[in-house]
Amino acid sequence: MSRELRNQIEDFYLPRQLVDAIIEVGGIPRESEEVEVGVGFIDIANYTFLSKFLTPKENQEVLNGLYTAFNSVLRRHGGYLNKIEGDSLMFHYGGLIDSKVRTLTDPLQIRRYISRQLFHTCVEMQRVSVHFNNADSRFLDDVASAIDRDALERAFAIMQRLRNDDAVSSSLSAMFQIRIRIGANLGEVTIGNFGPEGARQWDVIGMPVIDAKRMETTAPVGGLRVSRQYFELLDEQGIADEYYERFRREAHALGGRYRNITKAELFAVRPVVIKEKGGAVYETCSIQVNPGLPEQIARQTQALLMQQHYGAEHIVQLLQYYRGNRYVVDAIEEALVDAGVIIRRLDMYELMYPNRAEHLVAKTGSRGAAEHYLAGNFKLFDLMTKLGKYQDLVNRSVGEDRGPLPFSSYEQYVEHGSAQYADFYERKKQEIAQRSYFHIVVFPMVFHSLHACILEYQYSQEDLELLSG
Repeated sequence: MSRELRNQIEDFYLPRQLVDAIIEVGGIPRESEEVEVGVGFIDIANYTFLSKFLTPKENQEVLNGLYTAFNSVLRRHGGYLNKIEGDSLMFHYGGLIDSKVRTLTDPLQIRRYISRQLFHTCVEMQRVSVHFNNADSRFLDDVASAIDRDALERAFAIMQRLRNDDAVSSSLSAMFQIRIRIGANLGEVTIGNFGPEGARQWDVIGMPVIDAKRMETTAPVGGLRVSRQYFELLDEQGIADEYYERFRREAHALGGRYRNITKAELFAVRPVVIKEKGGAVYETCSIQVNPGLPEQIARQTQALLMQQHYGAEHIVQLLQYYRGNRYVVDAIEEALVDAGVIIRRLDMYELMYPNRAEHLVAKTGSRGAAEHYLAGNFKLFDLMTKLGKYQDLVNRSVGEDRGPLPFSSYEQYVEHGSAQYADFYERKKQEIAQRSYFHIVVFPMVFHSLHACILEYQYSQEDLELLSG
């Protein structure tokens, strides 16, 4: 009985893919090896908030269903689910676990294979999260295992209850949206057994893994971030162009705003600063995945407009998060304006450019005329772009930029040094004041103004309901 139970425990907890690979190679690898792998990390955005809508048991079942969906993607592509930690997971391609890679001998062929599989997996993971979020039962058609099907059906039952419960559905349809961020990278790592006897794990370590995790922490919600080198590898193979054409076709079929997206917008290559790592700068590529994202955010905005204070706050959070995405910001603006929200553009413009705003009012003859001019010439995204440029300007740091001082005597050297440091302090003081004013006053007040515009609309609707009652 104990032997049978031990077999059941091992079969239940040990990754089958790892066991099958070890059996295939004929023994447990005793030595680690340095190989190239592709690593991906997934994290559920704002899950702490989402979990508040669920009981502990429901949280477990939703996560189990979601990870079952992700693992089905990995199995299809030959990837390995490395570990799960709460509301995040890590997976990889390459090394002993990857049966396809074991059949390849050419390093370049291996690299290209891993890069393709990793990218397509990341994209499909995002697509799967959308299906899961909608409790799309068609997804079950691709699931062969009865255990996996049961896990998905349990999770879908919870999602459908949240969507269909008349008491809570309006708020949850607006707020309970499972969205993920993904980071991925490619590079040489050490792969093998880690940990003490009785608690060993098959794992990968190295800078590519660390960088992939950093890509995930800064990835766009609903999209993915990769290193610039990884993007260039995808681009030279034609994978980026293929994906761009596919993405635009899908957006066009949906009649969505992304149908006009440029390749540079779809693959946004730019440096990212990791504050937690002492301001380290990484060259990265942010990739959009959901061709219907602007329209989904617009629908969420419409629902949130009916949620009073929390709804207003959440819309502002969406604008803050997506302020660099003109397609999403345009969709949010259209949803607000169509509902009847009056956006006070002049107030926001005045916060950023008080002198220009004063000149515009004088030129047009009144604040009302200036507001009308801005409404016709400045979309909300234009104002967000100006806010971003303002932020970039104030965040530029004044360099010390001093060469070695000539030394003739102690007194002279100290005197010259004191003058230089005093001058640097004066310049730095002005920079710090400008930066503080922007971050403490300008930036929050722009969004505070938007918040007030939305609240104004919400309270006017409430007054209308009271009058009609």
